[in-house]
Amino acid sequence: MMHGGGLMGGRKREKPSGRVPNRQLVRQTAALFKGHRAGVATIAFLVIITAGAGVVNPVLIAVVFDAALFPTRAGVLLPVNLPLLEILVAIMIGITIVTGAIGVLQTYVTNRVGQRVMEELRNRLYEHLQGMSLRFFTGTRTGEIQSRLTNDVGGIQSVVTDTATSLLSNIVTLLSTLIAMLFLSWQLTALSLGITPLFIFYTYRAGKVRRQITMQAQESKAEISAITEETLSVSGMLLAKVFGRGSDEVVRFRKENHRLANLAIRQEMIGRALFAVIGAFFSSAPALVYLIAGFVIAGSHGPHAPIQYGTIVAFTTLQSRLFFPIGSMLSVSIEIQASLALFERIFDYLKMPHDIVDRPDARPVAANDIKGDVQLKNVYFRYDRGSFGPMTEPIQRPAPTVVIPNGDAPDENDPVPNEIRRDWAIEDVNFEVKPGQLAAIVGPSGAGKTTISYLIPRLYDVTKGAVLLDGMDVRDYTIASLADAISMVTQETYLFHASVRRNLMYAKPDATQEELEAAARAAFIHDRIVALDEGYDTLVGERGYRMSGGEKQRLAIARVVLKAPRVLILDEATSALDTTSERLVQAALEPLLTGRTTIAIAHRLSTILAADVIFVIDRGRLLEQGTHAELLRRGGAYAQVYEQQFQGGRIEAVCEDGMVLASGEVVAGTPAAPAA
Repeated sequence: MMHGGGLMGGRKREKPSGRVPNRQLVRQTAALFKGHRAGVATIAFLVIITAGAGVVNPVLIAVVFDAALFPTRAGVLLPVNLPLLEILVAIMIGITIVTGAIGVLQTYVTNRVGQRVMEELRNRLYEHLQGMSLRFFTGTRTGEIQSRLTNDVGGIQSVVTDTATSLLSNIVTLLSTLIAMLFLSWQLTALSLGITPLFIFYTYRAGKVRRQITMQAQESKAEISAITEETLSVSGMLLAKVFGRGSDEVVRFRKENHRLANLAIRQEMIGRALFAVIGAFFSSAPALVYLIAGFVIAGSHGPHAPIQYGTIVAFTTLQSRLFFPIGSMLSVSIEIQASLALFERIFDYLKMPHDIVDRPDARPVAANDIKGDVQLKNVYFRYDRGSFGPMTEPIQRPAPTVVIPNGDAPDENDPVPNEIRRDWAIEDVNFEVKPGQLAAIVGPSGAGKTTISYLIPRLYDVTKGAVLLDGMDVRDYTIASLADAISMVTQETYLFHASVRRNLMYAKPDATQEELEAAARAAFIHDRIVALDEGYDTLVGERGYRMSGGEKQRLAIARVVLKAPRVLILDEATSALDTTSERLVQAALEPLLTGRTTIAIAHRLSTILAADVIFVIDRGRLLEQGTHAELLRRGGAYAQVYEQQFQGGRIEAVCEDGMVLASGEVVAGTPAAPAA
C-alpha cells in the first residue's frame, strides 16, 4: 500500500503544528548540550581568550605609531625608537601565533562537541521512531520520515557545530573592541555605532520571514523525498511502467522541484539587500573616520591635537573588528531564525508519544516458557490516529461512526465501499486457541482478520478488553519477550537489500552456519540458495526482487524456523503464488506448524480443512467458530463463505490429509513436494 497518494499524484500535507515559542525552542536546543558541559565551558574559555587577545594588536598599533615610529616631545618629532619597536613587533607576532594555535584547538573542541551532539540527536530521533507503533507508520509516508532524519537534522548541523561558537566569539569580540574604541575616542565610536540599531531591526524582520520560508522549503524537500521513495523503488517503478505513468511522475516531480527551487532562491535573497547596505556602510566607515578626524585636527590649535595619528590608524583597524562581528551576528541571527524551523520539525517528532510501551510492572518471559494458549476476551478495537500530532492528514470520518476506507485497516487489500460504516474495527470478539492448535480465521475482505492478528503480538493495543497469552494479558509481558514468543509470516515478504545470510540472521543474529542451513532445508530453500552465484552471501536485491515470490516466502519461513516462536501467525503466505510454489511453501510450513500454536488468516481451502478450529469474522465481529464439519452442518455464515469463496469444495487444493478433487473427494496421501 502506498501512502500519500502514491503514484496517482495525490498529495497529503502535514497538519501545521502549533507554533512553538522561540524561548521554548531555544531551551530545548540548549538541553541538547546538557551532557557536554565541560566541552562547552572549554569552548567558551578558548573563545574568550582568542577574541580578547585579538584586540591587543590593534591597540598596540597606536603605540607603534605614536611611541616607536613617530615619537614626539613637546610637538617635536623624535627619531624612531627601534628598541621599543622591536619589543612591540615581537609581542604582536607572538600574540598572532598564540591566538592561531588556540584557534585550531578551539575548532577541534567545537567540532567534537558539535558532532557528538548531532550524533546523539540522530540516535535519539531514530530510536524514538523505532519505538513508535505500527499506527504511526501506516499514517506517515516513508519519505517524510527520511526527510526528518536527513534533511532536517542535516540542516541544523552548522548551527550546532558553528553558530553557537560564532555567536559567543562575536559577542566577546564586539565587547572587547567597543571598550578599546571608547578608550581611543568616544566621538569616533559614537559615529561608528549610530546606524547599528536600524540594521538590527531589519535583521529581526528578515529572520522571521526566512524562518517561514525555511519551514516551507523543508516541507517541499520532504515531499520530494516521498515522491522519489515511492516512484524510484522497484515496486513504484514497476507500477509506473505497467500503467505508462512515467511521464506523469516526471511532471509531478518537476512541479515540486520547481517549487523548492523558488523557495531556495527566496531563502537566499532574504536580507541580502540589507547586508549589501551594511557592507557599503562598513566599507566606507574608515573614510568617514579620516574625514571627521581631519576636521578635528584641522580645527585644533597648539601642539596637542585631540586625536593623534596612531589613534586614527588603530581606530580604523578596530573598526573592522567591530563591523565584522556586527555583520556576522546579523547574518547568524537570520540563520538561527531559519534553523528554529528545522528544530521545530525535529522536536515535533521527538515529542510524539509512544502509545505501545512496557507497563511499569511488565515482566520478561522466555519463549520456551510459553505454552501458546491465545485468548481474545471481550476485545474492541478502532483505528484512532488523532494522537500523533504532525502526521499526514488523517481521513475525515463523520462522527460518531467511523468510515473504513480503502486500506485503513491493514488486513484489507480490496476496497470497502465508503457507505459501509461501523463504530469498531473489532467488536466484542471472544475466542481461544489452545496450545498446539491450528486456528483458521476466515471472512470477507475488510472483515478485520489481520487486525486481530496484529493485536496478538501488540502491534496495536486493544481499545477495550484484553488479549491473553497463557492466561496473562499480553500488556503484562515486556514487548521484547513477546516478540521472541510470537512471530508472523505475511503475504508480502520483506527482505533487506542484503545477503541471504543477513536476511536469515535477522531472526537470530548469533546463528551458526549449521543452523542457517538447517532452517533453509526445513523451508525447502537450501538447494536454491547454494545454487546462487555466491550461495548464502548472494544479495537478494531491493525487497528481494532477485528472488521469485515462492522463494521469498520460503526464505521468510526459514527466518521464522530459525527464530522458533511458540506462537505463529500466518497471513496466508501462499495466496498469491502459483501451484508449484504454493506446494513448496505448504511443504515448508508443515514442519513449522508442528508443536506450536498457529493462527492462520485463511484464503486457501487447504488451510481451512487442516485447521483444528475455524473462526468466522465479518465486519469486526465473530459470527461462528468450530471445525469445518461442524460449521457446514450449521449452515450459517461459514457455509455461505465456503460456497461463495470455495464453490462448496469444488476446487483443487492441497491439504494435510490429501488432495481435494473437483468433485470434493479427498484423496489420501499428500503429493510429495518437488525438490527445491
